[in-house]
Amino acid sequence: MCDYKISDRAYTKLIFHAAKYPHQAVNGLLLADKTSKGSLLEIVDAIPLFHQCLHVTPMAEVALMQIDAYAEQEGLVIAGYYAAPENFYDNQIDKAPAVKIADKIQDNFKNACLVLVDNKLVTLEHDRAAIQVYTCAGDSGRWSKAKFTLSQSAQTLEGVSLLLKRGAMRDVIDFDNHLDNPENDWTNDFLNQSLNDLQKLY
Repeated sequence: MCDYKISDRAYTKLIFHAAKYPHQAVNGLLLADKTSKGSLLEIVDAIPLFHQCLHVTPMAEVALMQIDAYAEQEGLVIAGYYAAPENFYDNQIDKAPAVKIADKIQDNFKNACLVLVDNKLVTLEHDRAAIQVYTCAGDSGRWSKAKFTLSQSAQTLEGVSLLLKRGAMRDVIDFDNHLDNPENDWTNDFLNQSLNDLQKLY
């Protein structure tokens, strides 16, 4: 069984993605350091995928290949999947969109996690982590709740609150935005730099 640590960058980006499209389901991939070993896996980044068609499609296959190549270049590995359901109250794993993508990731990375955004907790007064984390333990193929910690928890939640109030979630770019206009950078390099600058303030 693996425990997880979610970095401030990964957490902020997946919450921003859910907040940018509050009336739609969204999903994305989670990246970890390729050299991670042991029973604690740190998720260091999130790559927003889609807010329109979330299921396994040719576009999803293209996105997975491009993100896998990007991760390889950065010394990272695709280590998880996140989703925010469309319905405000659907915070159970059986309601999560496109879980088959998570299953596919787990086939290639045995300690992969599935992160489900709890829409009810995505608020401007962000005082606790708005996610549930799952792991696929044993050979059952079933996802079950896992232990997780949020990096710099208090500061991260305070920073997310502040940025949501400023409307910063509008800056996040997902793969759908990239398909609409290839100049849209799905790696969110600009946002990553902004988050790094904010982190220095704490």
